[in-house]
Amino acid sequence: MRLDRFLSETSPLTRSLAKRALKNGEVTLNGEPIKQSATQIDTDNDVVVLNGERLALVGVRYIMLHKPVDVECNARRGLYQRAIDLIDLPKADRLQPVGRLDVDTTGLLLLTDDGQWSHRVTSPRHRCAKVYIAELAEPMEGAAAEWAIGQVADGLMLDGEETPTQPATLRLLSPTQAELTITEGRYHQVKRMFAALGNHVNSLHRSSIGDLALDANLAPGEWRELTAGEIALF
Repeated sequence: MRLDRFLSETSPLTRSLAKRALKNGEVTLNGEPIKQSATQIDTDNDVVVLNGERLALVGVRYIMLHKPVDVECNARRGLYQRAIDLIDLPKADRLQPVGRLDVDTTGLLLLTDDGQWSHRVTSPRHRCAKVYIAELAEPMEGAAAEWAIGQVADGLMLDGEETPTQPATLRLLSPTQAELTITEGRYHQVKRMFAALGNHVNSLHRSSIGDLALDANLAPGEWRELTAGEIALF
């Protein structure tokens, strides 16, 4: 790997700033000052130091975040704090959300810089189940509840869509709290499904993706890296 590229991938420096740091004598290679940006290095064995700090390539990361409200999943900075801003890791900006949650939705959010793994989780072909807990504005009881459960199981036609949703599972935890399991990821799907049932979602929380549940020890805003076993679930 070229030395300037290595610097840009292992430090906050851009490629142009890495070249400037080299010219300024801020970099050593195996203990010797070096200024040639095109120098090829062995990333496994060579020792590169920038201003006294040894640099190393960052491998792929797999993160579980308990997403709080008022946090968005966009890469660009907007009105709200970004999910990646909560991750205290080198080059956190390389992490991408695996699917998305609305800014007012809480719960399990996965982030990774492994694109193939992310695709396996999100691809409609794999029909990965996602479980949401919804707090509803209107109670669902008796015959109305049974009707709603049946409608969800058969598939709902959402406003503006040409095909119904895939069969899903609705389970009522209380008259105003429902657990919805879906295998798709349409735009605002859960909220639109309850709207199609004549209800409104006051708050929404994702509790699991596939066989991976949100760690109960993570408070909103906290995160941890996935274990090898959890990564292998997808």
